[in-house]
Amino acid sequence: MGKPLEGIRVLDLTRVLSGPYCTMILADMGAEVIKIETPGKGDDSRTYPPFDRGISAYYANLNRNKKSVALNLRDDKAKEVLRSLIKTADVIVENFKPGTMDKMGFAYDVVKALNPQIIYASISGFGQTGPYRLLPGYDVIAQAMSGMMSVTGWPDSPPTRTGTAIGDVLGGLNCCIGILAALQGRNKEKHGERIDVGLVDASVSAMETITEIYMVENRIPKRAGNRYEFIYPYDSFEAADGWIVIGVGNDAIWERFCEAVEHADWFAEPRFKRNRDRVAANVELHALVTEWTKTRKGKDIIELLRQHSVPCAPIHTIADVVADEHIAGAREMICEIDHPVEGKMRITGNPVKFTEADHVTYAKAPTLGKDTKEILQDLLHMDEKEAAYFLK
Repeated sequence: MGKPLEGIRVLDLTRVLSGPYCTMILADMGAEVIKIETPGKGDDSRTYPPFDRGISAYYANLNRNKKSVALNLRDDKAKEVLRSLIKTADVIVENFKPGTMDKMGFAYDVVKALNPQIIYASISGFGQTGPYRLLPGYDVIAQAMSGMMSVTGWPDSPPTRTGTAIGDVLGGLNCCIGILAALQGRNKEKHGERIDVGLVDASVSAMETITEIYMVENRIPKRAGNRYEFIYPYDSFEAADGWIVIGVGNDAIWERFCEAVEHADWFAEPRFKRNRDRVAANVELHALVTEWTKTRKGKDIIELLRQHSVPCAPIHTIADVVADEHIAGAREMICEIDHPVEGKMRITGNPVKFTEADHVTYAKAPTLGKDTKEILQDLLHMDEKEAAYFLK
């Protein structure tokens, strides 16, 4: 059947994380992604650790399955090459500060005139409109201004950033969703689209019911550690040899949990009968459950609770994730690919699995400008003399 996005060409003018994450997904699904990079320097993330045999694994993971063309977009001849590429493309993605593409001569209206069916996607900190549009925006700013940091951490800790750059990832995901929707829309309406994604907007959207608490109850949600605001016990608990999580998502699971831990008295207790009661009594209930878990090894607790269909899990370290037979093995979330220079390296896999489409495969990330000659000569039909100007 092939891959779902085979035949779609994407011009990738993004760098670092949010944009490259978006175009990585498109490339994994079969799109031809042509990454435009500054000659001699490339994407900033080429200099980001960790390094594997002199190559940034940060860059290599996010830019697998892509081609690299080195063009200095301050140069008029390079701009002409980009104009020619735009005429052949389905999608262009950029994550510059708003207004930068306009100054370069590639505002949406200009690009649309070159290719009326193109999908033009922009990712920025605050979006293309509004009073904050020109402010610099990074992941930590998105997490801060979305309210995410205000509810992350423990009651006695300062506001806390999540352990990964989730604002950037959410921005990339939402941009990818927008592009896929626009491609489908183009099939019906026969015209392109302008997509505008702000990292702050994407992070605000991800706050979902946390924001609803304030708007409905006029109560500002506070940091609650690993406890979930709406369900209990749905938390982390200390075992004799580490930490686990238990997710009692409804009253039926609560009954199975009490049976598993041989505490019929908890199930009979009126204060714990319904989920709303358990949420109200979360401090007392956390202490009772912890008293039980602390005397047992995490593996034994998980085995027992799973026998009673109670959701639970160990809290993995990254080493545990990479070695996990289900995550890394059966689900192929840790994959081995060719290293950009020599040998092999490991990357994280694509979480979207298709049944009918071809299996997702991973080509190594390109060295800087690796595909410049091929794109200029094979796609744009330049002769050797013309192409030589860009291959210095």
